[in-house]
Amino acid sequence: MDAAEKLEIETRIGEVLRTIYDPEIPVNIYDLGLIYEINLDDDHVAHVTMTLTAPNCPMAEELVEEVKYKVGGAKGVKEVDLKLTFTPPWDKSMLSEEAKLELGFL
Repeated sequence: MDAAEKLEIETRIGEVLRTIYDPEIPVNIYDLGLIYEINLDDDHVAHVTMTLTAPNCPMAEELVEEVKYKVGGAKGVKEVDLKLTFTPPWDKSMLSEEAKLELGFL
């Protein structure tokens, strides 16, 4: 896999993540800043590091499963290695400009 193909697949993963919404905030998890890292290795395993808006999120398990399912279904991805982290903890500064606008922070 060359660099262009890797970038294309990683971009596709980002697009897929933009279709997944936090259950409590009407913004997708990518623009919320919940995705810390997307890295595709040479074996087409997508390594995704993400967080949640709160460690005790009642929908955490469903959200993680949705990410695994949708990213795993993206063209060029064979497997998903998802890491959930709370370091650094999420805060509003991680919102994209679009999310800030949508939520009325701008």
